[in-house]
Amino acid sequence: MINLNEITIKVAAISKETGNYLRIAQATFNKDEVTAKSLNALVSDVDRTAEKLLVTRLSTLLPEAGFLTEEKTIEQDLDSEYTWVIDPLDGTTNFIHGLPIYSVSIALLKNKWPVVGVVYEVGMDECFSAFENGGAFLNGRPIAATQTEALEDTLLATGFPYYNFSKLAGFQNTLAHFYQHTRGVRRIGTAAVDLAYTACGRFDGYFEYGLSPWDVAAGVVLVREAGGYVTDFEGVNVAIAANSIIAANKNIHGRVLEVVEKYIGHA
Repeated sequence: MINLNEITIKVAAISKETGNYLRIAQATFNKDEVTAKSLNALVSDVDRTAEKLLVTRLSTLLPEAGFLTEEKTIEQDLDSEYTWVIDPLDGTTNFIHGLPIYSVSIALLKNKWPVVGVVYEVGMDECFSAFENGGAFLNGRPIAATQTEALEDTLLATGFPYYNFSKLAGFQNTLAHFYQHTRGVRRIGTAAVDLAYTACGRFDGYFEYGLSPWDVAAGVVLVREAGGYVTDFEGVNVAIAANSIIAANKNIHGRVLEVVEKYIGHA
């Protein structure tokens, strides 16, 4: 049996190594190197190189594990007992435009359930880490989700739809409701960091739909271990909740879910 604490410490170090590469790469980045996977979904050689770095290091750490990765630089495998789920550069659009808000996201699944999560926010040099039943940490210090009870006292986060616009009207109505009944809604452009900020109490809650497993797998571990609650838009406590996700402190999660169900429905 693997030691999740030891694995988490090593994964955090690997995330920082990759983050250092990204930091240097952004300083000399050429926008002409960008290609579009789809509308509003950009990718560059930096994404691919960072992913290869992660795959190499993580393969050495746990040779028997499979991989589920955004850029698919290695054969995808969810059938192994252990699977790494990685986003080498979450916040690619921010990175390309010179915004210092992007992250490296690494999760380890055991039998498809996330048990280790690390999010390294490169620009702030902040490493968020957690493992199952081990708590959540920011640069080695314990963190916890907020205990805010009144929706009107909360600060929420979200991400805008970037390819599935069929529920855009409902999403806009959801935002309008929260604009009027919270202290604000933030959109920073990286789901992994949104979840990390929810875990450490900077945000009280976060909601989004149209995501992929690598966007949220690590952050889900952070929020759960920090005492928060994570479901999909149907209120189901699924393993990763990638297609739709609501992560919040346990006092307001139900309120956020009610609003999302009313205006967006089941994404």
